[in-house]
Order: sequence, then structure tokens, then C-alpha cells
Amino acid sequence: MASEGIRLSGWALVLGASSGFGEATSLALARAGLNVFGVHLDRKATLPNAERITGQIRALGREARFFNVNAADHERRAETAAEMQRVLEERGEAGALRVLLHSLAFGTLKLYVADPMKDAVTPAQMDMTLDVMAHSLVYWTQEVVARGLMTRGGRVYAMTSSGGARVLPHYGPVSAAKAALESHIRQLAAELAPRGITANSIRAGVTHTPALQKIPGHEAIIAQAARRNPSGRMTTPEDVARAIVLLSHPDAYWITGNVIGVDGGEEIVG
Repeated sequence: MASEGIRLSGWALVLGASSGFGEATSLALARAGLNVFGVHLDRKATLPNAERITGQIRALGREARFFNVNAADHERRAETAAEMQRVLEERGEAGALRVLLHSLAFGTLKLYVADPMKDAVTPAQMDMTLDVMAHSLVYWTQEVVARGLMTRGGRVYAMTSSGGARVLPHYGPVSAAKAALESHIRQLAAELAPRGITANSIRAGVTHTPALQKIPGHEAIIAQAARRNPSGRMTTPEDVARAIVLLSHPDAYWITGNVIGVDGGEEIVG
């Protein structure tokens, strides 16, 4: 079944909705029939991109409610979830949140052991990276489940990468966050299963996103991925978005607790 033929109903919540995987998935889910709550953190220079995405979602005939807030801020998270709850209750759609995608890419790219050592990652930087890129998934899931926004049939996704199990220069803190994120997904999958909610990690292949461009030596990573991928090209955000739409179909209810590769076979090539 092609993702274009899938029809979904309800709402999605996309964390990191204004670029990369979050942007592509917001649009793909809207095409499939979902309204979109988006959480993003943009300053004046990049805000037009979020505005463009909300415009595209509305042009598809869907609702778009975006929040320009720090997704890792506990107070902003509670305020945003309360507003989402108000919107759904006003529309008579309580419990209509079908998809939660965690696609937050904001962390520190530093060595653990540097020369001089003052240039190495600090405790504050490590804590921030793990909190934003891993632990916030747990807290957002707690919010949407506790408020009854997501019920039976819900889907929770978190964007991971092969870097969660490999060593890349300067990637240590983010690698630790990805490993923790996958662990959180396994735990959530087990705890949410009795509620009929699934949770899976999506391991994309190397994809040209704003987050990738921040990694030192990203040019070499891109060249290697393009060379080794047996499908003859790199992964795109749209490849990943279409897979998420497929996994959000009601018939995918028994797929949970996994790390699902969406990479054209990149991971199987040594």
C-alpha cells in the first residue's frame, strides 16, 4: 500500500516541526488527513520557514497550530499541552491525537577528551543534550497520555540514527542521547502496550538536514553515505515521512518497541 493511498483522521503532534524530518512528516501526515500541532524553536530569521509550513498544511485542507517554544522547557510544555487539550475539547475531538513525533535536534557536538581539556564537553552541555534529544520524549508522552490527548490507536515515534551505536568525531553527547532515546522508546512501548499505543524508533539513513550540517566533517559523512548506500542515493526526509505515514495506518498496531531502519539498505552494507 503506497503512503499516498492511506487516509488517517485526527491530529499529529510534531516536535521539531519547522525543518528536516519534522517538516517533511508534518506535510506527509497532513496529506494523509491529519491536522498538525507543531512545536518548533525559531528566531526571527528562520520563522518564515515555520509560517510557510503552516501555510502548506492549511492549503491541504488541514488545521495547523504551531507553537514557537522551547520543547524542553517544562513550563512551556505544560502550557502547550493545555492549549492542545483546549483545542481538541472545543472541537469535540478529545483523545484525537494519533501521532507524536519526536524530532528534536539540538545538542552539543564536542569531544569528551580534548586538548586543552577546557574545550571538552561540560556537564551542563551533556545534560542539555540528553534532556532535549532524549528525555523530553518521556515528558511529552506523559503529558499527552495523562491529559487523555492520545488514547488507543496512538503512535509514538522518535528519530534516532546509526550514530547511536557508532563512534563519530565530536558526536559523543548526541550519540549518548540517541542511545538513551532508543531505550526510552523500548520502555514506553512496554508501558503503553496495555493502552493500545505503540512506540518505535525511526533510524533514518544519512540525510541532508540542517542538523547534519552542524556535525564537523559532515561533507565526508555525506560522501560516504552516497557511496555505500546500495540504493544509489542518500535518504531524504520525504522517504522517512512516507514510512511514518505507513506505520501510522491502523493495521500497523502490532509493530512496537523497535528500531526501524528507513535507509534504502544503508545499514546492511559494511
